Amino acid sequence: MSFLRRRSATPAGPDFDVLAMDPGDWPGNLGAGLLPAPDGTCQGVFLRYDLFGGRGPAMIIGNLPEGSPAREVAEGEVPFEVAQLLLALENDEEVTVVGVEDMPVMQGDNLLIVRRLKLSEGRISCVQFDRSDNVLVTIAAWDRPITDDLYALLKPLPAELFQQG
Repeated sequence: MSFLRRRSATPAGPDFDVLAMDPGDWPGNLGAGLLPAPDGTCQGVFLRYDLFGGRGPAMIIGNLPEGSPAREVAEGEVPFEVAQLLLALENDEEVTVVGVEDMPVMQGDNLLIVRRLKLSEGRISCVQFDRSDNVLVTIAAWDRPITDDLYALLKPLPAELFQQG
C-alpha cells in the first residue's frame, strides 16, 4: 500500500501511520491506546470504537509494527485485539482460533490478502492483513460481520490524533 509510510520518530505518538476508520465516520465513542516499550517507542496502537456511547465496544482496530511483542501469539491463541475486545466486554470465556482462511480484497488500487480468523466464539469476527510497511492490522468486531465495505473506510489517521496534549 504505497500511501502508507514510516513517520519520523516523535516521542508523543507512533512512528508509523495508523490505519483505521476516521472517528468522524463513527456514531459512537472512540478510544485510542498506545502500547509503549520500555525505551519509549510505540509498539502498537489500538482504537476502540464503542457503539452509541456506552452500549459496549463494537470494534477494535489494532496496528502493530514489526517486532511488537503483542504480535507474538502461540498457535490457537487469539490476537491481542480480540483479547482486548473480550476484556472490554468483561467476557472471561476461553476463546481460541479454530481456523484461518486467506482471501483477496481490493482497497482502492491496492490488493490485500486478508486472513479471516474463525474463532470458537462465533459472535466475534476477526480479520488481519499486513501492510507494505510491515505493520499488522487486526480488526475484531463483536456481534457483527466484517464485510468488504469496511476496507474502503480505512485510511491513515492524522498524527495529531496521537499527540499528548
